[in-house]
Amino acid sequence: MGAQLLVRYGELALKSPPVRREFERTLSRNILDQFLANGMACRLRSDHGHLYVEAEDAGRAIRIVRRVFGVTSVSAVEEVGSDLEAIRTAFLPSARPHLSEGARFAVRARRTGQHPYTSQQLGANLGELLLESLPELHLKVDLTHPEVELFVEVRGPRTYLSIDRYSGPGGLPLGVAGRVVALVDGPRGALGAWLMMKRGCRCSWVATGPGEALALDVLARFDPKAPRTPAVSASDAPEALRAAAEATNADGIVLPLSIDEFPDSRALWRDRVIFSPTVGLTDEEVDRRWRAIMELAS
Repeated sequence: MGAQLLVRYGELALKSPPVRREFERTLSRNILDQFLANGMACRLRSDHGHLYVEAEDAGRAIRIVRRVFGVTSVSAVEEVGSDLEAIRTAFLPSARPHLSEGARFAVRARRTGQHPYTSQQLGANLGELLLESLPELHLKVDLTHPEVELFVEVRGPRTYLSIDRYSGPGGLPLGVAGRVVALVDGPRGALGAWLMMKRGCRCSWVATGPGEALALDVLARFDPKAPRTPAVSASDAPEALRAAAEATNADGIVLPLSIDEFPDSRALWRDRVIFSPTVGLTDEEVDRRWRAIMELAS
């Protein structure tokens, strides 16, 4: 396969070793499920703290990986050895196409394992290499507000060079925190469902009209395995939520605001936890965050 991606995840690393291993296995399965749902082949391997995806189309693969909960960022990388001279030899031609005259740049070097250099020494060495090798560009080092960031990650005997780092949704992998059913009646309901998915919950959706089809399509981009149910009227939504919760053995119900919006439905949901993750957000904040999610799903 042609391109290699380095996939980073953050919150998983804070868990105890047994929990972390289980979360990493779930994350790997979710990545493979996303590629399968998009009709694209890939290979997947891992080491301590990172996953590596090999696929033919780097751009398309990055878009797929960015929709996987648990992923904090992903980069297309070039793999070389960890000998300093090998890194220097590969780094210059890798960086040159991205540097224009007068560009302000920063080398972001990180290192795991035993090597005859520190991360700081490696970054300084490679920065000096660019300044000495490309004097005609009049480059400037700017570690605070660079125009171009050049990433070098040394992991044992392998080194990964990259230019761009694309953010993912973060959070926890889908499937590590139970099941919920969410009422999707607009951007607030859709955002509430997405936020629970980000915390690892498998989520079913009850929509209150065909106008929410776009919102459900966006949510399905983040969980291609989620069941789809027919839209219902607003008056039928409480009973539909109860039925969906029973059918999926859901632990909770996700509402756009709070249960006080449905005073006659408390008895229907008495055995389940009620979540309202957007209750503290203004409509403007909801719209801004939902637009960002739609962009991530595209």
